[in-house]
Amino acid sequence: MKLRTLAATSSLAVVALTLTACGGGSEPAADGPVSLEFVLSGDANQGGGYQALADKYEEETGVHVEIVDVPYEDLVTRLRSGAQAGNLPALARASEVDPLWESQLLDLTDIAEERNVMDSLLVENEDGEIHALPSDLTAVGLFLNKTLFDEAGVTYPGIDDEPWTWDEFTAALQQVQDATGARYGMVMDASAHRMRSFMYQFGSQGVQPDEAGTWTLDEEGATALEYFAEMNDDELMPRSVWLSGEDPSAMFKSGQVAAYYSGVWQVTDFAQNITDFEWTTALMPAQPTRATNIGTNWMVAFDGTGVEEETQAFIDWMYAQENYAELSETSGFLPAVEGLDVQYTSNAEAFDMYYAEIEASDPIAGDQATTALKNGYEGRVLEFEPLKDETVKYLNGEQDLATTVREIGEQTTEAYAD
Repeated sequence: MKLRTLAATSSLAVVALTLTACGGGSEPAADGPVSLEFVLSGDANQGGGYQALADKYEEETGVHVEIVDVPYEDLVTRLRSGAQAGNLPALARASEVDPLWESQLLDLTDIAEERNVMDSLLVENEDGEIHALPSDLTAVGLFLNKTLFDEAGVTYPGIDDEPWTWDEFTAALQQVQDATGARYGMVMDASAHRMRSFMYQFGSQGVQPDEAGTWTLDEEGATALEYFAEMNDDELMPRSVWLSGEDPSAMFKSGQVAAYYSGVWQVTDFAQNITDFEWTTALMPAQPTRATNIGTNWMVAFDGTGVEEETQAFIDWMYAQENYAELSETSGFLPAVEGLDVQYTSNAEAFDMYYAEIEASDPIAGDQATTALKNGYEGRVLEFEPLKDETVKYLNGEQDLATTVREIGEQTTEAYAD
């Protein structure tokens, strides 16, 4: 991820996006009801949870919350354009905190504390204020083609069992392939998010800075990289996913792959669209460390809209246990509120598995999310990902392991330089 320093007064041109003609739509009419514009991405795909919550809030309070759902790839531009034009919404569920509008965020510290938002994902700015709340959690996890495993008579660890090691897991995949003729043992998303969790499971802390600000990948991470390269042999794993961009989700859904290393966001899709075989979740391997990688989107509220108090009141209401549990159930979210009992109406076992993985995970699991938020507070935006880019070169035979480790460290150091 290339980090580009931006000031809030950047001369970035306002992109002529006509996604919505909001025209300061959060501002209430002089004698009319209050309306809050809430910009997000993906609500329809996640069961319309935020729309259902907005409808409930209007029934209870009379305050209208207008859900503006934009394509994920347009969300960053939509908010940047709003910041430049002085036309930010009341609130947003954003993938990052952008330096172009970070200074215009409202303080959400009281809500974070009173609503028991996960402390490990709360990051204070230089003034000791919390300007962004995790909206929900994503986590890396493991899916299995249960039909293939059962046909091969190969067992796998359940939620209360000891996790297998990567050596044991890959041996099990080979057994399944031999017994069933499955084309591949496993696929993994071509993502630094997934690669970090893989490294953590080998005892790595990932790419971290020393006291001088030089970023390096530790020895355990190098070991994990070498192990991953050996798995990408076009037998156990297809090289086409990481090297050619082939869709690993589609490959798993074809029924010809025994396992898929991906994340909780796949649960709803698989439940709706896999009909030719049974799938399940299983514990991820630990060699020797149990670890996932946690991601999130950020709930933020903007100053200067004229409806600041109403916006904070809505966010506070949304994070109340009853309402937030309802949102999590409807949208299939892992909650970012501690001590919450979410009663999922379907696929409860899959969500339980992810809860178990998060609870058992090494604390390093939250590092990616909190580091990204700190970067936003400090004026840096992410542009490219050295971990993924250099891993691809290594898998493609363009450079050896030592060069890959060195380049990951050097490019990360350059990216984080002021």
